[in-house]
Amino acid sequence: MDKRIFRISVTAALAGFLFGFDTVVISGANQPIKELWGTNWFLGDSIFTFHGIFIMSMALWGTVLGSLLGGIPTDRLGRKKTLFWIGILYLASAVGSAFAPEAYSFSFFRFIGGVGVGASSVAAPVYISEISTAENRGRLTAMYQFNIVFGILIAFISNYLIGVIFDESIAWRWMLGMEGLPALIYTLMVVKIPHSPRWLLMKDREESVVIQSLTLLGIDTEQATIHLTKIKVALQDTAEKHKENLFSGKYNKALVLAFLIAFFNQLSGINFVLYYAPEILERAGLATGESLFSSISIGIINLIFTFVGIALIDKLGRKQLMYIGSIGYIISLAMVGWSFYSGASSVLLLIFILVFIASHAIGQGAVIWVFISEIFPNKVRSYGQSWGTGTHWVFAALITLLTPTFLDSEIGIFKDNPWPIFIFFAFMMVLQLLWVIFMMPETKGVSLEELGKMLSSKNGKSS
Repeated sequence: MDKRIFRISVTAALAGFLFGFDTVVISGANQPIKELWGTNWFLGDSIFTFHGIFIMSMALWGTVLGSLLGGIPTDRLGRKKTLFWIGILYLASAVGSAFAPEAYSFSFFRFIGGVGVGASSVAAPVYISEISTAENRGRLTAMYQFNIVFGILIAFISNYLIGVIFDESIAWRWMLGMEGLPALIYTLMVVKIPHSPRWLLMKDREESVVIQSLTLLGIDTEQATIHLTKIKVALQDTAEKHKENLFSGKYNKALVLAFLIAFFNQLSGINFVLYYAPEILERAGLATGESLFSSISIGIINLIFTFVGIALIDKLGRKQLMYIGSIGYIISLAMVGWSFYSGASSVLLLIFILVFIASHAIGQGAVIWVFISEIFPNKVRSYGQSWGTGTHWVFAALITLLTPTFLDSEIGIFKDNPWPIFIFFAFMMVLQLLWVIFMMPETKGVSLEELGKMLSSKNGKSS
């Protein structure tokens, strides 16, 4: 693998680091904000709490917006420029959240950060998939997921250390503000990466500009010319120089595949566990300090098994990893539910949660961003990515929004024992396993152009 392409891919994938950090850092601010601003009250006669909507899930609603609309700047401004502005959004969110004087301004800045997360889940995987080859596309695009889990781990460690050093009344502000430093570094780094050659061709840029971009990726001039010709022929063969409508019916199969992998990703309960890890562990009998420290083990296991997933994704393939992950999900979630139901020890419950995290990392975690970025043709890839990631974040937001209604120690439906929640997630993973067996195609080793042909139909009907 060319070192230059690897380095550029890592730089783009650092958007994932900020994604992971931003997603989890709120877990350390959950309880302090609830106590500081008294946000734990129901909105009218609804089942929703102010805390659930404006504190915990506001960033996710920003993520929904960012993912659904992220295809527009990714297509029109380009992958590179979109990644740059994502860094600006992360930076503004970190500083604004840290200095927020009350709940509403805090919610606004969390929303801004969420827009960055959502847009990054569109632009970064698309960019990486377009600069890589069929042979290394899985590993390089999965670097985005690696950076997500690395960001999650660093956020858990950062929250723990800041919680030890600072008084609880101000520690949460430092936790949230800490994101500003990596956001600034990422924004400066992304300025130096080249534009996607495929995007340049789709925008009818001069061939000399495309060749220059290819050479910046480490491809010599002669090979760059050959590579450019291949992409041009593929674009012409699939009639992608003409305006395409994602919902014309031609891409129904890809749309369904993207929807279902994103739907099942969130119905595994992964964001439920990551966002509320300290509170879940406290329910198992751990003290507050112990639960924050134990949360670090979640980040470590996530990182280790993401390495495993990245190492295997281009060898075993996407579908095989989903088999492994689905079976691991079912077993671990069922055992977490049993542990809560039977009152098993906190150590045993933590072990099953770690098995759940490992199953996610090697399966859905490693596969989802790669798979969605592969299955749509060049011309509609950014919009298809928005569709898949938008689905992902809508369900992530809904789950996070509803969690206080089910889990909160004072008002939750399952406040005494949350075991039914985990049994529900286990059942959904049985359905995911059936989807993998009967519907999911293998995309390993197939070029983006060939996949576009395979998963679309000429007459507007799904193949």
